[in-house]
Amino acid sequence: MPSQNLPIRRALLSVSDKSGLVELAQKLHDFGVELLSTGGTAKALRGAGLPVIDVSDVTKFPEMMDGRVKTLHPNVHGGLLALRDNPEHVAALKAHGIGAIDLLVVNLYPFEATMAAGADYDTCIENIDIGGPAMIRAAAKNHGFVTTIVDVEDYDVLLGDMAEHNGATCPNFRKKRAQIAFARTAAYDAAVSTWMAAAIGVATPRRRAVAGTLAQTLRYGENPHQTASFYTDGGNRPGVATAKQLQGKELSYNNINDTDAAIELVAEFDPANGPACAIIKHANPCGVARGATMIEAYQNAFNCDNVSPFGGIIALNQRLEADTAAEITKIFTEVVIAPEVSDEAREIFAKKKNLRLLVTGGLPDVSEPAQTWRKVSGGWLVQDKDNGFVLPEDLKVVTKRAPTDAEMADMLFAWKVAKHVKSNAIVYVKNGATVGIGAGQMSRVDSTRIAARKAQDMAEVLGLSEVPTIGSVVASDAFFPFADGLITAAEAGATAVIQPGGSMRDQEVIDAANEAGLAMVFTGMRHFRH
Repeated sequence: MPSQNLPIRRALLSVSDKSGLVELAQKLHDFGVELLSTGGTAKALRGAGLPVIDVSDVTKFPEMMDGRVKTLHPNVHGGLLALRDNPEHVAALKAHGIGAIDLLVVNLYPFEATMAAGADYDTCIENIDIGGPAMIRAAAKNHGFVTTIVDVEDYDVLLGDMAEHNGATCPNFRKKRAQIAFARTAAYDAAVSTWMAAAIGVATPRRRAVAGTLAQTLRYGENPHQTASFYTDGGNRPGVATAKQLQGKELSYNNINDTDAAIELVAEFDPANGPACAIIKHANPCGVARGATMIEAYQNAFNCDNVSPFGGIIALNQRLEADTAAEITKIFTEVVIAPEVSDEAREIFAKKKNLRLLVTGGLPDVSEPAQTWRKVSGGWLVQDKDNGFVLPEDLKVVTKRAPTDAEMADMLFAWKVAKHVKSNAIVYVKNGATVGIGAGQMSRVDSTRIAARKAQDMAEVLGLSEVPTIGSVVASDAFFPFADGLITAAEAGATAVIQPGGSMRDQEVIDAANEAGLAMVFTGMRHFRH
């Protein structure tokens, strides 16, 4: 593999995205580079007054089959793949009249954009590039002699390297571009294979591929000794990956993880049904509430636990106005994320330089099909995102007493929140606001006790005449394996319970609920979150 700088004398340009094309080609021409091109790219260059040779003149074949066949030819691939320090390769080039190609500039048919736009099956198939990936892989394999550029953002980098080396590129530059090129074709194939599996209804394809584009190199991961980075998948789903950051420091690994948890939770509450606020700490909700106004929703969420929100994440399901912003700034908050932000709210937050403010332009669709990936030693765990939800008609009343309408509304609210709490999860709700949350415990009864204790603490802080769990409802993300957890909830003052059911001891739990005068419903669905 050559270790010297190699001059670029001949370049092949064939691009779908023509951003910056003419400027690049003009500067290559100024370096004395001969330009080869195809179809629309050649037309654009010629229209700009640049001398260009059509690939069809090189291959001696016209573009055919609607452009499906134009570069798949020895006169192209021989020029890309020939080892210039191999006498047999050089002799073959000469014998067959093949000119060496020193630079390949290709970006691919916009398959990802076509798919994202919801195009039909045949249209997506037609936007699968064949010649482009073949040329990219050939040039990248032969990076000892050929420079490969696949991204518009690398045009200036290319020209800078050529300027530094008198029209040549250096070995390290070619190696780095080759790696980028292989990653691009891999990502392209991943997009195609993933789309096709979904399109033909293959839920568990034999091979899976996942790809992303670097959005940010993070300072560190969960802890300072861990390196980390943030990649996006190219989707336009509202959320932390697509949000616009209006102010504040760069997001950290933990910020991104927690902000994603926050916006996904608050999106459970349709803004058409009123304001809702979720406060997140370490990916767990520490307060969630609805309100007649957004400031009321925030205050109700905050009053569930006024200690944990310090340094936390706040997500809103509606526009952030000045009054809520002023209330939020009374404590240190890492991130606030909302669909919209008023100018007045921005002015208030501007005084808090370290607060990160994100605007999404909308809420993620919590019913949208998606998958989650988790790395384990030697492989990946892949599952559908938990999009499960229940309606009142899905619930089975299993106790002598049926819930009241108010209890039913609070139970459905609590069930949505429990879905986003780490297991074992217990959520007490009263009047559309969480009043106690127990998360991530090894036993369900401990989660029940912790949530009740936190409610007792807040009653003292707020000077309430009674603990807010009195008259509340309680949601459990999975069944009560024993009656002890339910009895603890009843002792805390809960009057109704929503849980999946399905335990061998369901009858024991039902009997305990009846004895305590509770209403209880089974969902038939659990929400484990590990």
